[in-house]
Amino acid sequence: MRSQKPSAVPQSAFGAVWPSVVLIGCLMTLPLLVFLCSGGQWNSSTVWLQRVSMAVHQGFVDKTAHRGSEDAALSLPRDSRLGGLIAPGFDEQSCISRYQSCHFRKPTPHSPSSYLLSRLRKYEALHKRCGPNTALYRKSITQLNSGHSMNLMECNYVVWAPFNGLGNRMLTIASAFLYALVTNRVLLIHQTEDLTDLFCEPFPGTSWVLPSDFPVKDLSSLRLGTEQSYGNLLKNKKIKQDAKVMSESLPPYVYVHLQHDYEHTDRLFFCDEDQLVLKKINWLLLTSDMYFVPSMFLIPQFEEELRWMFPEKETVFHHVGRYLFHPTNAVWGMVARYYTSYLAMAEEKVGIQIRTFSWLPISSENFFNQIIACSRQENLLPGINLNATFAASRRDKAKSKAILVTSLYSEYYERIKSMYFEHTTATGEIISVYQPTHEEQQKTDKQSHNQKALAEMYLLSYCDVLITSGWSTFGYISQGLAGLKPWILLSPKDQKAPDPPCVRAMSMEPCFHAPPSYDCKAKKNVDMGAIVRHVRHCEDVGQGIKLFD
Repeated sequence: MRSQKPSAVPQSAFGAVWPSVVLIGCLMTLPLLVFLCSGGQWNSSTVWLQRVSMAVHQGFVDKTAHRGSEDAALSLPRDSRLGGLIAPGFDEQSCISRYQSCHFRKPTPHSPSSYLLSRLRKYEALHKRCGPNTALYRKSITQLNSGHSMNLMECNYVVWAPFNGLGNRMLTIASAFLYALVTNRVLLIHQTEDLTDLFCEPFPGTSWVLPSDFPVKDLSSLRLGTEQSYGNLLKNKKIKQDAKVMSESLPPYVYVHLQHDYEHTDRLFFCDEDQLVLKKINWLLLTSDMYFVPSMFLIPQFEEELRWMFPEKETVFHHVGRYLFHPTNAVWGMVARYYTSYLAMAEEKVGIQIRTFSWLPISSENFFNQIIACSRQENLLPGINLNATFAASRRDKAKSKAILVTSLYSEYYERIKSMYFEHTTATGEIISVYQPTHEEQQKTDKQSHNQKALAEMYLLSYCDVLITSGWSTFGYISQGLAGLKPWILLSPKDQKAPDPPCVRAMSMEPCFHAPPSYDCKAKKNVDMGAIVRHVRHCEDVGQGIKLFD
């Protein structure tokens, strides 16, 4: 275990947060664990456990049925608290994924630091004191209605409001939470209808959902021109960039606009001096569609704290994402049923996440050829033998490989499936191809769409190998949760596939697509991907930056 930050918290605070290995097996996923531990051979014990798993899915278990195999279950490794990320005290049945998701992917080699765990426990205590409907929350609401800020308030807040697609939202929630963590604020989520029944509450004994009677209305309409944005308040000289400014002269809340169209004054949010001003404002409202964490590592007053929390820089979303995002039972049902039905028995799982963008046009034929070229170049998928017939005698010894395709369109899945259906693989491997959903141009309910999208992100994160589309936040989420460095399909050039067709990511962190280029200290524009070793340019977005080790 990594050492904690000296003198940051009392020594006794660390006793309850050391990562632990829990040895009690999870009934729903025991078949998978036994399958993996037995070298991929299914036997009578596995079949029995599979029946128990089915009973769990249906909501009942004969408690006496597994008594004879209790010792075997206890011997199976289980880290249901994710190395200490998950706090004790949750009701397991209210959010099954919180404890069972870990069994669907290989154990991560990246352990959270003891200091990060201590900060999470400290934050949870703060959120419980200051969360919705507490006395301190009501006191802070009174201040919000007073017309000015008050520097001595015990509870300060950052309110996240949704913008853009689900992948963008998850990345910005993670970014906002990390910002709340380093500034001792409480994160509250403006939960719109299309976000309901997606995620379990991440903090024990409280809620992160902003109450519906919050005094500031129309949070979903916050945009670049909003009068109360920090950038506009600076331009209109209603706020001074002065660390000595009195809090009573500051407004009760400020809107932080960090969307892709943000302007220079909005980007000053990432300056040290501006953070000292924002620190005195009790309520910050924030919208974004970008993973802005990398630029937080370039803010001097946050640098040391973040370094202690994340000694491995490229594990930020890996740890924060697994801490925050746990699919509700409704979504988890989709994930667990699909995984156990189609993917669990494969010896290797290859995820292919396909996304195209209107500003980077490429024909489906060229993009399909790019995907296949990438998979062959990197030896991720076997080639086909156009002449050989299938040798039935080799079936028992052949390696099984499942390909999971996620796309809004079915064309890519159909072509990959036909390729392996019509031809024998050159390696003799047995290939199965799956696509959970495809919506094409159909109009679907936004909540249902988001639930299916979240389920697919998690299914991708259970793969052993990932091929993802450049620029795609959907792919960023999956690779971060999985802790994998994917092969990234590079952007087309003149509507044609580039050469090479893909590159291996050097970091599993998401990319910040449009970071500020202004050096606050030097007062000039600089290359933000060349200032420090651990912040570099992204493989898929030239102007973007991401965290590296």
